[in-house]
Amino acid sequence: MKPFKSHLSDQMEAYIAYRRDLGFTDKHLRSALRPLDRFMKQTGLNIQDLNPLDFMAFKKSLKLEPRSINAIIVAVRGLFDYLIRIQILEANPLTDLPLQRENAFVPYIISPSQTARMLRAIYRKIRPTPKHFFNDLTVYTAVFLLAQCGMRLSEPLRLKHHHYRKDDGTLYIEKTKFRKDRLLALPSTVIRHLNNYLAVKETLEIKSQWLLPAPKGGQLHPNRIYSAFHQALDDICLTSKRRVIGNTVFGAPTPHSLRHSFAVNTLNHIRSREKDPQAALPILSAYMGHRKYRYTAVYLKFTDAEQRQQFLDFSIKALHDI
Repeated sequence: MKPFKSHLSDQMEAYIAYRRDLGFTDKHLRSALRPLDRFMKQTGLNIQDLNPLDFMAFKKSLKLEPRSINAIIVAVRGLFDYLIRIQILEANPLTDLPLQRENAFVPYIISPSQTARMLRAIYRKIRPTPKHFFNDLTVYTAVFLLAQCGMRLSEPLRLKHHHYRKDDGTLYIEKTKFRKDRLLALPSTVIRHLNNYLAVKETLEIKSQWLLPAPKGGQLHPNRIYSAFHQALDDICLTSKRRVIGNTVFGAPTPHSLRHSFAVNTLNHIRSREKDPQAALPILSAYMGHRKYRYTAVYLKFTDAEQRQQFLDFSIKALHDI
């Protein structure tokens, strides 16, 4: 973990510790404060002399997309509110600094058939040798849960044995994003796979507190998921680059795309049964762990992977015609 280097370093560390004590993670906060740390070190400005014009220059120096710039401004604004609270400053110089207008984001959507092909590609990579079999099966199981349950990447990696309730076929997701807990009712295919996986784990006498352990019994690292996911996409020729067209960002496929795809494909399945997907939003929102179900409503904009691709193709053509 790289230390801060400006004269604000002690205050930044104290602010991060303060937020951590309140139950927030410092994972993104630390990286969001680094641009300010570099700016303060390069300019040599004193904290007491900072004014809104200095922060206009700071904002201009950020060669990032609007969403990233806004995240930095919000983090720095929070830092200065903290400095007011501990009586180092009297006023927040960022109070009136406007946020950037953010680009619209279109996530990469993987269709159910593409998801099945991707999972088969990972499954075929499971090596039968004693040294690798269980570890490869664990990675496959983690991706399987992402795809079938719409979980965030960190969620299957943080599962412990008692979180899987075999008797009622549920997974207990504990204190993830927004510090929320939720109980997932699992599809029958997931229950069968988890039961088979745990039977293999018991037979091989794998000892670990984690439901899906790393090779030496510790916590499985996200890099294992990324590697298997992207290799599988290469194998089935489903790679795609991230594109920015006008004020719209078309995302590249990542493991988190499986969560987006789960939501879109679920809503599309409801449509195919001639039901109202709008009525299902509160239930889907709770299942996915969204703080408010209006966040889930975003997925209503795209009915499936094909429509998303058509929108991308249309945007590229329109850009070339200008």
